[in-house]
Amino acid sequence: MTAPPARPVPADDVRPVPPDDAWLAAETRRLLDGAARSAVPAGGFAWLDGDGRPDPSRGLQLWVNARMTHVFSLGVLLGREGDAALVDHGVAALAGPFRDPVHDGWFSRLDGGSPASTTKAAYEHMFVLLAASSATVAGRPGAAELLDDACAVVDARFWDPEAGRVVEEWNQDWTVLDGYRGANANMHAVEAFLAVADATGDRRWRDRAESIVTGLVHEGARHSGWRVPEHFDSAWRMLPDYNRDRPDHPFRPYGATPGHGLEWARLLLHLDAAVRRATATPASPVSGEPVGRGRSEPPSWLVPAAVELFDRAVAEGWDADRGGFVYTTDWDGTPVVTERFHWVVAEAVDTAAALARVTGEDRFARWYAVFWDYARRVLVEPAGLGWLHEVDADGRVACRTWEGRPDWYHAVQATLIPRLPLAPTLATALRDGLLGA
Repeated sequence: MTAPPARPVPADDVRPVPPDDAWLAAETRRLLDGAARSAVPAGGFAWLDGDGRPDPSRGLQLWVNARMTHVFSLGVLLGREGDAALVDHGVAALAGPFRDPVHDGWFSRLDGGSPASTTKAAYEHMFVLLAASSATVAGRPGAAELLDDACAVVDARFWDPEAGRVVEEWNQDWTVLDGYRGANANMHAVEAFLAVADATGDRRWRDRAESIVTGLVHEGARHSGWRVPEHFDSAWRMLPDYNRDRPDHPFRPYGATPGHGLEWARLLLHLDAAVRRATATPASPVSGEPVGRGRSEPPSWLVPAAVELFDRAVAEGWDADRGGFVYTTDWDGTPVVTERFHWVVAEAVDTAAALARVTGEDRFARWYAVFWDYARRVLVEPAGLGWLHEVDADGRVACRTWEGRPDWYHAVQATLIPRLPLAPTLATALRDGLLGA
């Protein structure tokens, strides 16, 4: 049996000062300004290269478009008037060329405005769901209809009520379901489902989020030494050697992913807060139904499990000498892919802030400062290009897994989550004026 993770604490001689709210607010604005470079006049958002320019060789990626639509919705809710047109730009792409007009669902990639890949994957569809919910909360035209469509597709095609999780990937006409099952898509389903529950008042989505974390964390990671199993077959049997020959895969890497351990930890805390908030709020302002009905308090294991996940990820993923998190480890905690990715540090920042708030333990506040110190010294580029996506162990730009700057959502959220309550979810919290509350 794997020993429990150590309780990692930053070195006593490392006490950086974390950024204040003014710096975080300025960084939010800077990131959103940089992300706007990705808007393509013909429609949708492009993958940005290392210089912050659209990379036409990548086509248009569904997950990029959905994430951009989400972050610009947050910009609208922050009062940035110029971001409204960008949200509408993203909604139009999702309702238009990305949408399969014959079979429903969304194409994962477009080239020249036409589908370049016709697979229908849960990972991308969860970001469509998140984008639609955020745009709906932001009050953008067409967003509510997009959200209705996304909910219907996820309901009919991806939610597996027997397993209590989402399935992974279909062909275009939904006749062939791939046998692979993945934790990554389910992790983002938790995020999207909590957002949809807030946007619609429908508690089923929050219940589904709880079902996912129960299966993959309470019944999965707990029995794997708090290293989150990532890959499964159709019967949800773990595939520990999956992609051993492709350990640096950007979405399905071999082994355990400390960054995902951190992200799961944060989502457990959001779920815990969401259940508590629903219990305290008798009725949904949307449906009028008692969204807290059926549970008086959240599962008692959520917060302790979040602590265990954080501790395992930091103990095995964080480089105490040079800083940064390795991308993956073997199942005994040995690093496999040692490049550092910006999204992992962003999740570390968010989770440390959330744990400091929930537990009151000083060590999490200290880690929050340490993680921000690394991000600001190594990843944050003041020239307006956003954050470096990948560096090596010495902080030099690398591109073993990621080229360019396609992902802005993790960095934007890292500037907001520490300033917001854990529930409701980001868009609803901003709409309700809870920033800094």
